[in-house]
Amino acid sequence: MVQTKPSGATFDASGYWYEKTDAERSVEVLNALRRYRAAESEMRRRTRTSMKMGETDLAAIRYLLRAERNDQPISAKDLADHLGITTASTSVLINRLVKSGHLERLPHPSDRRGVLLRATGASDVEVRATLDGMHARMILLAEALSADEARVIATFLHDMAEAVDIDDHAVVPAPADA
Repeated sequence: MVQTKPSGATFDASGYWYEKTDAERSVEVLNALRRYRAAESEMRRRTRTSMKMGETDLAAIRYLLRAERNDQPISAKDLADHLGITTASTSVLINRLVKSGHLERLPHPSDRRGVLLRATGASDVEVRATLDGMHARMILLAEALSADEARVIATFLHDMAEAVDIDDHAVVPAPADA
């Protein structure tokens, strides 16, 4: 049975041919984001399992590899700040990663007491072997986008990140009396 919507557009009552409402499109987009987040989370779990390390360990290695590519020296304090963990936890993490061969301590070039951290070459090879295929597939998908599509998606994801970064439960200080 074919019906007519108030706008005059026809559609099949089965729902096969109809225009989605704004709410339906929004839910579809949010569900796609959830599916992506779930897939990425599962990929990270597989990576951690494959590399036999925890989430914080892998985050530390990735941070150190990225810093090294940018010629940025990293101290234990820098690592602790990036990971949002205590210096005591950072010491335990560093010892564990040094023992497993994923990290090395280097003397600071200008501070005799200072130590810099660097991911080992073996870590770089291991991370690349684990993630290169996935990164290549992601790049192919992104390269297939038109310039307009890429701009729209990048803007949307940036705006979505800002929306979820808002802490709705943050304590806002009372304004000072002027």
